Amino acid sequence: MNDDWRRELKISVRTAEHLARHLSMSTREQKRISEAIERHPMRITHHYLSLINGDDPADPIRKMVVPSIEEFNLLGQYDTSGELVNTKMPGLQHKYSQTALILATNRCATYCRYCFRKRLIGLETKEILHRFSDAVKYIEKHEEITNVLISGGDPMVLPTDVIERFLDRLSGVEHLRYIRIGTKVTVALPERILGDTKLLRLFHEYSMHKKPINVVTHINHPSEITAKTVAAIRALRRASVALSNQTVLLKGVNDEPATLAALQLRLFDIGIQPYYIFQCRPVKRVKHNFQLPLYFGLQIVEEAKRMLDGPTKRFRYVMSHRSGKIEILGISDGHMYFKYHQAKDPDNLGRILRRKVDVTSGWFDEME
Repeated sequence: MNDDWRRELKISVRTAEHLARHLSMSTREQKRISEAIERHPMRITHHYLSLINGDDPADPIRKMVVPSIEEFNLLGQYDTSGELVNTKMPGLQHKYSQTALILATNRCATYCRYCFRKRLIGLETKEILHRFSDAVKYIEKHEEITNVLISGGDPMVLPTDVIERFLDRLSGVEHLRYIRIGTKVTVALPERILGDTKLLRLFHEYSMHKKPINVVTHINHPSEITAKTVAAIRALRRASVALSNQTVLLKGVNDEPATLAALQLRLFDIGIQPYYIFQCRPVKRVKHNFQLPLYFGLQIVEEAKRMLDGPTKRFRYVMSHRSGKIEILGISDGHMYFKYHQAKDPDNLGRILRRKVDVTSGWFDEME
């Protein structure tokens, strides 16, 4: 087995001094980056760093992973979707009836500055999974659970033997129909997939003979999709893995309709089904820098859809609210309309809501 991906993780960029060797920045900027890293760690793989245009201070890849002074803005909160309330034991959440969420790790190959789990990623935390056997017992007792989403952090930075143990135990739960794995390694560390034939054999075996595996990629910009990423996606497809993508709508990254449309087309071209476009959550140290008002977000999404066709426009524009996954439908008669696509309270499923239109609110709670 090729261990290039492990070496790549070890040499990833974690300090402002190391970053300054690759990107041009002022002494003041370097100092502020160091201060931001003290609160929320930085990690950037060399592969992902190579995607940044060092001559462009507004480069979208740079904005997603390089700390900025905007992180000192404390507008927002850390748990915007009620994750702590829905935690049944460390590392296991059960918010929606059919889905169990496992936080398998607090580490990622690259730490995104817009992360909605900034409260725990790369930090000391008690929120990640401690005893996998207890999580499995919970899932076994709750027969309404039809699927498990393994998330984190990024579970694909875990050793393959650990991933195999997860799949082995979960595949034995009769009422589970499939297993999902959320990851960004396809763009941040494609070597993780390309260099591990055991992982690919494992995925093929489980997808074909035990429980189907759906890898949910996190890709936000067309520039993230390199030749290595395409090769990694093709390898996953050959391993009989279903692929879907979640994008976060981010100010200064993908907030041009043409960029958002180009991303969906590129995803479809390489075999990934566009799935969700998420409204950026009002997370502390994130909201000010990355979140767009819902009014403008909807305009961007609808304009992008006009440039798309058929399966490339199947995605939904949603926000992960504490009460459920709320789809942003449209505007009519001075109101913005929403629908519960998923809900913590099953009675809310399919419910239509409306709020008065305003051009400043970035979250449902902020609207009249």
